[in-house]
Amino acid sequence: MELMCLESERAPRAPPDPNILYDERVLQSLLTIEDRFLPQSSYFQRVQKDIQPYMRKMVAGWMHEVCEEEKSAEDVFPLAINYLDRFLAVMPTRKCYLQLLGAVCMFLASKLKDSRPLSAEKLCMYTDNSITPRELLEWELVVLGKLKWNMASVIPNDFIELIIRRLPIPKDKLTMVRKHTQTFIALCATDDRLAMNPPSMIATGSVGAAVCGLQLDHTDQMLSRDNLTDLLAKITNTEVDCLRACQEQIERVLASSLQQGQQHRQESGLRAGNKAMEQQDQSSTPTDVRDVNL
Repeated sequence: MELMCLESERAPRAPPDPNILYDERVLQSLLTIEDRFLPQSSYFQRVQKDIQPYMRKMVAGWMHEVCEEEKSAEDVFPLAINYLDRFLAVMPTRKCYLQLLGAVCMFLASKLKDSRPLSAEKLCMYTDNSITPRELLEWELVVLGKLKWNMASVIPNDFIELIIRRLPIPKDKLTMVRKHTQTFIALCATDDRLAMNPPSMIATGSVGAAVCGLQLDHTDQMLSRDNLTDLLAKITNTEVDCLRACQEQIERVLASSLQQGQQHRQESGLRAGNKAMEQQDQSSTPTDVRDVNL
């Protein structure tokens, strides 16, 4: 008898438990403990002397690319960024170790959140073998020690289902809203200016930006921008002005990211065009021209 493996590339996940989603105690518990997992300070001014904000953005972008390439669970990247920020807030680090730190944070986050964790060897490969598995494992203990083994961090993704299930969103739009919200959260994780905001505020602002971007106010007037902001603020016990400012900041980060992406595509197209012209010139102008006597 033949056995057929029906497993997909992504491990199946259990559907959301309504007893958890609609229990106010779950949401209140997350809101109560989320501040414990924030960086203790804005570390660029107080702790880090060798690392600048643009370096953090570069390594965060690289970490996101690795998670996307490996099809990691959606929670892995935000959790890894949480580890990165918390470590940098307490431990002065040289810039030459920043990519190693990012790899270690992904290594730990994938163990906690993914059914198929990233291996040390594969992470070293993504660094062009600039680090070794032994260094990765040694730094794993360093990061765990500095974070006091407190790894079950509250991240914005923990609030997504708890928020969108309390909004009058059509059931056929839930998947799209969830996906857009996860994209906004990942985008926020790459921007150091949002690192000190509580996860609930990042999640709430991302949900608001996703709903407004999808223009769901046509289906329900409660989903118009002002009404939605008031409703979200009540759900997460957030001040309306703070939430509105956070949402606007998220939208600015998105606009900046889209602009940079468009500029990058234009530059790539220009370089490709110049390279094609050079190849055409080379093919039409031989380099080994010799005198020929006719």
